[in-house]
Amino acid sequence: MDVLDKYKKAWDNQPEDSQKVSKDDIYKMAHSRSSSIVKWIFIIGLLEFVIFQCSYFFYDTEKGYEMYKKMNLENFYIVTQIIGYAILLFFLLKFYKNYKSISTIDNTKNLMSKIIKTRKTVKHYVFFNLSYLFLVLTVVTVAMTNNEIEEIPEEKKIYIIIGLIVFGLILILLFWLFYQLLYGILLRKLNKNYKELAKLNELN
Repeated sequence: MDVLDKYKKAWDNQPEDSQKVSKDDIYKMAHSRSSSIVKWIFIIGLLEFVIFQCSYFFYDTEKGYEMYKKMNLENFYIVTQIIGYAILLFFLLKFYKNYKSISTIDNTKNLMSKIIKTRKTVKHYVFFNLSYLFLVLTVVTVAMTNNEIEEIPEEKKIYIIIGLIVFGLILILLFWLFYQLLYGILLRKLNKNYKELAKLNELN
């Protein structure tokens, strides 16, 4: 039995003032938890972006660009980099705006609406990252097949292609599990707060 169920039973025999105090206490608790969770979503997204940038210290960008150039993918590389950064910055801004808006809400229905909006933003963010990774891996795999293994015997090409596909799928799966662990825990807690608020809203 959760906190709200206990309060609901007790409210039947309580004066109106006591009920109001109990509802306010539950709302403040759910609001505080929700605000903290959304703040952590923003912080984790920001840290993820910073760590991604730091990875360039260990990666030879010029050599990477030359590899794309050999596969005739220099334009693809530039376009995907620009679009990728633009969309990532867009999502970071959305995370920040969600946190700022949820921290100042003083209405149960509005808080529930912001929780739904935050959950959708996170899901769209994860979907974009996985789709972006899938696109890059697919294009690079096709380009490598056409340019890098021309001299390899035909019977061995199929094994190389299958190997690249399996590697790509495993990489995408690992990223999906990473996001499920990273954001999934926070979203489940946020969803629990939403359910508590929904019950509280029914009692108003």
